[in-house]
Amino acid sequence: MIFDVNFFRSQFPILSEKIYGKQLVYLDNGATTQKPHSVLEKIMDVYERYNSNVHRGVHHLSNITTDLHENARKRVAEHINAISDREVVFTRGTTESINLMAYSFGETYCHEGDEIIVSAMEHHANLVPWQLLCERKKMKLRIAPIDANGCLILPELYKLFNERTKLLSITHVSNVTGIVNPIEEIVNEAHAHHVPVLIDAAQSMPHMIVDVQAIDCDFMAFSGHKMYGPNGIGVLYGRRRFLDEMVPYQSGGAMIDKVTLEKTTFLPAPLRFEAGTPDYVGAIGLAAAIDYIDNIGKESIRDHEKHLTEYALEGLRSIDGVRIIGESENRSSVVSFLVGDAHPYDTGMILDKMGIAVRTGHHCAQPLMTHFGITGTVRASFAIYNTTSDVDALIDGVKRVKTMLCK
Repeated sequence: MIFDVNFFRSQFPILSEKIYGKQLVYLDNGATTQKPHSVLEKIMDVYERYNSNVHRGVHHLSNITTDLHENARKRVAEHINAISDREVVFTRGTTESINLMAYSFGETYCHEGDEIIVSAMEHHANLVPWQLLCERKKMKLRIAPIDANGCLILPELYKLFNERTKLLSITHVSNVTGIVNPIEEIVNEAHAHHVPVLIDAAQSMPHMIVDVQAIDCDFMAFSGHKMYGPNGIGVLYGRRRFLDEMVPYQSGGAMIDKVTLEKTTFLPAPLRFEAGTPDYVGAIGLAAAIDYIDNIGKESIRDHEKHLTEYALEGLRSIDGVRIIGESENRSSVVSFLVGDAHPYDTGMILDKMGIAVRTGHHCAQPLMTHFGITGTVRASFAIYNTTSDVDALIDGVKRVKTMLCK
């Protein structure tokens, strides 16, 4: 498919909105992406034509919805190149996927004195659950350090592996700096020490080909809403040999095999981790989003976003007093920056009045902010529907901020 950004823009209704009388420039895609017509129509189609609870139903509507839900699981498995759709657990998002891991993996495999490794660049969702596990189990949380540019210091990470290490949980792409970690090398080193690896792919899944077999990771978490799908749906990928041993995260209907007043047995994975009524509409919408992405092609998406990122970095660096937070040649479509001594919130508010939506604050990565000696940043993040004109608007807005707020 020819990459026609204006054609893609026409498929996202919200992009025609006006903000304070100005055309919306949406650069907050790292927080959530907008949704194309095809995804919105699929969601409405479910609700309007065959909405019915999945599994166990014998009537026509339930059978249709169950098939669509399970076909969505197969579609996810195909998209990430999982060996089986039974390795795909539907969750509410990356955060719940990691919390599921911290409970179910922790209760199954971890004991007092064991260790978990994370890095200093992690989103709180890939830090706090492990802190709680370590407190609960009297374990130790080891932190892989980063350098002045925000990149992992790989030799220091590798020194952390030992016979008590139970898991390495690490981000594929930093949600603050956009730095892409050499994840295949890291997984290979972890496996050399017999340590399984969980990848936080929330910021990589929308932008690049993510093949769980090529990466050879043991677990992976990501969210639908960051890849043009609905909010409230996410995925935990896990190797069958782990999922089949791990204890359930939640309990109730839909995940049981047999219940008596004395004892309950549970279904195999993935259903044992999907208690209650699942978000079947979200799963079906996620499958539609994957279809949308695959029809464009992730290579085309990557090339378009790479061009926008480089264009934005060049423009921002040309403005005296702008500081880019995190530097690496290997980066995704996220740029965090500060404008002189202007507070990020003030910068964001001025940009908003110009119709430009960016994210400001610590981006749920306070330890990383501490590492850089700051309290927050302004973050611009790009998607398939963004244009160089969007970036030009951002650059003009930053110049306005500098004039208004900087000494």
